Amino acid sequence: MEEKTVFVHREGPVTTIKLNREDHLNAMDVELLNELAEVLEEVQNDESNIVVLTGKGKAFSAGGDMKTMLQSSDPKAFEDVMQKIKRVSTLFFTMPKITISALNGAAAGLGLSIALAADYVIAKEDAKVAMNFIGIGLIPDGGGHFYMEQRVGSVKAKQLIWEGQMMTAKEAKPLGLVDVVCENLDSTLSGYLTKLSQAPLLAMIESKKIINNEQLPHLEEILDQETKGQAKMRQTEDHKEGVDAFLNKRKPEFKGE
Repeated sequence: MEEKTVFVHREGPVTTIKLNREDHLNAMDVELLNELAEVLEEVQNDESNIVVLTGKGKAFSAGGDMKTMLQSSDPKAFEDVMQKIKRVSTLFFTMPKITISALNGAAAGLGLSIALAADYVIAKEDAKVAMNFIGIGLIPDGGGHFYMEQRVGSVKAKQLIWEGQMMTAKEAKPLGLVDVVCENLDSTLSGYLTKLSQAPLLAMIESKKIINNEQLPHLEEILDQETKGQAKMRQTEDHKEGVDAFLNKRKPEFKGE
């Protein structure tokens, strides 16, 4: 398969998946979601034991592609996009390898949801993270509610989702959204990969399967609820106002409608 929006590199026990829409800050459109899902399915069955997900350029992923969002206005198109998002999220969460999200830059919205599906999140100190769906009157998708609750607890997850603020990696680490903050991502990642390659990976992966398989039904339920909730939120006046404000680079005036 020839990847256009997703690059794959294999070296020893490590498979690196790199999002490749650099000009769009690796925002996830339909093509990228399709290719990423296909790559994740392929990698599940390869000989690697470690999978690294990262982005090309200055961002990990800015989240869902706004153009895709606007084009998926009819229910069928929306459902199709949400199914693709659910597929990517589930595949990465259930990956039978040790997974690392290497944040080379911003991870926002859907980009952060997918990043948090990894076993480890390593971020450059100048990387920023935000669960910022609220800014356009939407709710997290891609399992964002599940992953946030897993990492920070239910009360803090609600607050972070409601606030939607952009945080630096240093600010996100004490909350549990980021595991490692570093000055040089490549060297830090290399050190982690070396350490993992010398560990009893099969035992680590078996423990992961036991824990994640027990949690999978809850993730699937959350993904279904997110699809239904997002469909409702897309019909609100607040969402329309949020999108218009975003496109016109102004502050939104929400009315709770």
